[in-house]
Amino acid sequence: MVGKGAMPSPEPSIESLLAALREAHPELQEVLASAREPVFVVGGAVRDLLLGQPRSDLDLVVEGDADALAARLGGGTSHSRFGTAKVEVAGREVDLAAARTERYPHPGALPLVEPAWSIEDDLRRRDFTLNAMAIPLQGEPRLIDPHGGREDLRRRRLRVLHSRSFADDPTRAIRAARYAARLGLELEGETEDLLRRADLGTVSEERRRAELERLADEATAVRGLALLGEWGVVELRHGGLDLARAGEALLGAEPWAGQVPRGALLLAAALGPPGGEAELAAVASPSPAEGVELTRGRDPVELALARAMGAAWLDEYLRSWRHVGLEIGGEDLLAAGVPPGPAVGRGLRAALAKRLNGEVEGREDELAAALEAARAE
Repeated sequence: MVGKGAMPSPEPSIESLLAALREAHPELQEVLASAREPVFVVGGAVRDLLLGQPRSDLDLVVEGDADALAARLGGGTSHSRFGTAKVEVAGREVDLAAARTERYPHPGALPLVEPAWSIEDDLRRRDFTLNAMAIPLQGEPRLIDPHGGREDLRRRRLRVLHSRSFADDPTRAIRAARYAARLGLELEGETEDLLRRADLGTVSEERRRAELERLADEATAVRGLALLGEWGVVELRHGGLDLARAGEALLGAEPWAGQVPRGALLLAAALGPPGGEAELAAVASPSPAEGVELTRGRDPVELALARAMGAAWLDEYLRSWRHVGLEIGGEDLLAAGVPPGPAVGRGLRAALAKRLNGEVEGREDELAAALEAARAE
């Protein structure tokens, strides 16, 4: 914070940013040594550099043949349809892409890619102005910012590049929530109007889910999901945001820490569809045996949601009940004359229930309980 009467700190120069970038990424020296064509740092890497939040990964665009540069760097994995390649340089993975343009044959389609003549043409295809900036690695340090991305960053404003942006790729609406939540951005007026008309139904469930999972992995995921609901992009489950917050808090404490993927829990909480969590949460204090039976076959995310809804008994299930086992096995019942079939399973389940509830202890008691149940009509 700038104190009263103090002058705000000047923005760092592009020269100093580029020097810091090269220091943080020594692999760039090898890229430059092999490059016969202009190479640029682009997109989110430039945005975060301007915000003073340098990234561990870089996206590089080549005005020319990215595959040829990748080959000179030792080769890697290429995706010819999109003109991209991944190559390991100095122990780090580097993403290379040829400058390209994109054309969408219909709303929500995957783009048709063609080579671009310049970095400016490549930047024109991107989603938001703050991701449409580049810094050349060769020549005089400069910021290439044809769409005013740096000014939008200063104003904490999220703005699309053209009016068909969300029609071409409606998943950009989910991306907008991710950036807005993470960076504290407000939608520019026209961008908000366009976004509210985005139709996620024109893209596949796989693509929608992938973008939602990226949002859910963010530290600010709950805020991002709230924005999607406010904008009308998705329909939130009734009480879903409160459930997501409760689930997030749950995963920060024992015994639930690390038990379920955070992103999957937040999406299930906020978006549904509801599973059996309400049913589990309605059970007040089951016996250990009843609790284990109730949880049988349930998804761990469902259990975590039930606990977030108030099923406190699931803490004990997680700590101890689920770890309880028998000293006997099916072979013991077969040796005692129980015929193969359902009777064996029935006997073992009955013995385990008694073991969980403290009614039997030790191998002989377990076998007696199992045989009694197995032989019962």
